[in-house]
Amino acid sequence: MNQQDNRFRRLCTALDYFFEKPELLRQAMTHRSFGMPNNERFEFIGDSILNYTVARMLFDQFPKLSEGELSRLRANLVNQNTLAEIAQELKLGDYLYLGEGELKSGGYNRPSILADAVEATFAAISFDRDFQAAEQVVRRLYASRISSIDPTRHAKDAKTRLQEALQARRLALPRYTILAQNGEAHEQSFRVQCDLGELPIITTGEGGSRRGAEQQAAEAALQLLEQHFAAGKKKTS
Repeated sequence: MNQQDNRFRRLCTALDYFFEKPELLRQAMTHRSFGMPNNERFEFIGDSILNYTVARMLFDQFPKLSEGELSRLRANLVNQNTLAEIAQELKLGDYLYLGEGELKSGGYNRPSILADAVEATFAAISFDRDFQAAEQVVRRLYASRISSIDPTRHAKDAKTRLQEALQARRLALPRYTILAQNGEAHEQSFRVQCDLGELPIITTGEGGSRRGAEQQAAEAALQLLEQHFAAGKKKTS
């Protein structure tokens, strides 16, 4: 890695991968607002590498789970929120090339931009070396997340678990309402409210899709629901 690419050294150390062709990493960090070449096409390849690798890790880790359960687990691991978390752990926002408008609006912290750059990085590694090298980076980044999964709790997504928890207590199903929807079709953000109606619990969630925002709101509602009934048990005991 030559002198002009020293700015990426810390990122490469965090990835545990150093590029033979650092211009590939630079492209992976380049948002379309900055110009060409950018990372849009890289995302396409990176998404496939990510989905296969996480699917294989889950397949090996949980041999007794069904295809549907594995799919739900994977969806929770490869979504925008998780990718943005990984980007923040890597401090990836420090390395992005953004157009003036995105810089002024805080694009270096925007989950959709961060998530896309993570996927593009996987592609860049595969182009620099091969698929196996990219797979190994994905495995390192996801190892602790997958090893900490409790399949009895998380095989079902948050909306499903919340619905079942309410039905078990003979309570009405939650109501989801879109509070805000911003951005163009290819890069939208949603803010959604989850209202449990019969209980004084209202939560919100945000995401790059309506479903993602609903899942986040449902997860928060589920936690409050458990706390609500745990407090109720203490009062009656």
